[in-house]
Amino acid sequence: MPHEATLLRPRRSRPRRVAMLSVHTSPLDQPGTGDAGGMNVYVVELARRLAMLDIEVEVFTRSTGSDQPPVVELAPGVLVRHVTAGPYEELPKQDLPAQLCALTSGVLRAEAARAPGYYDLVHSHYWLSGQVGWLAKERWGVPLVHAMHTMAKVKNASLARGDSPEPALRVIGETQVVEQADRLVANTEDEAAALVDLYGADPDKVVVVHPGVDLDLFAPGDRAAARASLGIPLDAHLLLFAGRIQPLKAPDIVLKAAAALVRGTPALAERLVVAIVGGPSGIGSTNPTGLRRLAARLGIEPLVRFVPPVPQVELAQWYRAATVTVVPSYNESFGLVAIESQACGTPVVAAAAGGLSTAVQHGSSGLLVAGHDPEDYAAAIDSLLDAPRYLRALGVGARRHAERFGWSVTAARTVDVYADVLVERSSAPRHLAVAGR
Repeated sequence: MPHEATLLRPRRSRPRRVAMLSVHTSPLDQPGTGDAGGMNVYVVELARRLAMLDIEVEVFTRSTGSDQPPVVELAPGVLVRHVTAGPYEELPKQDLPAQLCALTSGVLRAEAARAPGYYDLVHSHYWLSGQVGWLAKERWGVPLVHAMHTMAKVKNASLARGDSPEPALRVIGETQVVEQADRLVANTEDEAAALVDLYGADPDKVVVVHPGVDLDLFAPGDRAAARASLGIPLDAHLLLFAGRIQPLKAPDIVLKAAAALVRGTPALAERLVVAIVGGPSGIGSTNPTGLRRLAARLGIEPLVRFVPPVPQVELAQWYRAATVTVVPSYNESFGLVAIESQACGTPVVAAAAGGLSTAVQHGSSGLLVAGHDPEDYAAAIDSLLDAPRYLRALGVGARRHAERFGWSVTAARTVDVYADVLVERSSAPRHLAVAGR
């Protein structure tokens, strides 16, 4: 039951302080390996931009080391709070539901040490955080804004070969969060439709807020200098894959497409370089050498460079160095890699799946490929390698398209969502019940 002070606080159309939940993966983690990926970037960048708008953000995440300080300042106005839940080690996501009680307790204890009404709103990311946010919402008497980022029913409808379906436990958990959230933030119109059609979400509670990109960090630059810094020949055709090594992201399709290109034009082997930038995740963690063995079987091992996850500054150099970035994922809620690449002026060949159909403007900023046949990706890439003027035009269009997705726009739209839901809650019937602490 909400606190009396919460019920009597003055009406606000804008939060002072947001409790942001990212319990299964920390915003401090390096994107590109484990469970760290686009969502981590999203949480970091959104929190920073909200702080710039004078909204304090505290991000709660599970502690994975006994040496981690309880609180870390990520940026001015942004704190990361480590919650002790389970062993001090990385846990697979499928093991985390057993820690939801401990995670919830840690979040509620942090608020209990403050004056009532300390947090004005909860913003949870991914269904596990949504479960914690649901209870925090009820305990604190504040709205819950939730972002799915990925959905079990969507993933299960387009599984990669060798990937495991998401369990029924997750589907049930997601359905509960959809029912309890005051607002559901979807990355794209396709995701919004999936929330309504697959989970029965109230359309009035679903809002579309596109993720953003750091347009200063990810910007066009000197390709020759980028290649020199990375040891890539100036005249090479560089195909780039960036992201976690897991079946969902389909890095194997990039290798198979490269092999098809070489089969079709053997002389291309003298200039072709394939860079796989990222680390194993999910099922890929159990077979981290699988891609290397695949490259050997395909006969292109000398052309492939495997690069561990890199900081964003270096990742931007890889984008600038690339001829084209390939994003053949079976599903993406949006596709930050595609937007980052385009922001650097490098066109993208991507799957026409999920949010990638929004992230890439077919024929203007890159090419979208229906399905996941490596031969189709090879044909799309080959059409660009054979048309350098078109490739350059796509590079210009790529930057122009990416400029629509700055993080400042994402933050401003998110603040609008917060304001709407706060006004909605403040205008609802109010009961003067008193809850003990």
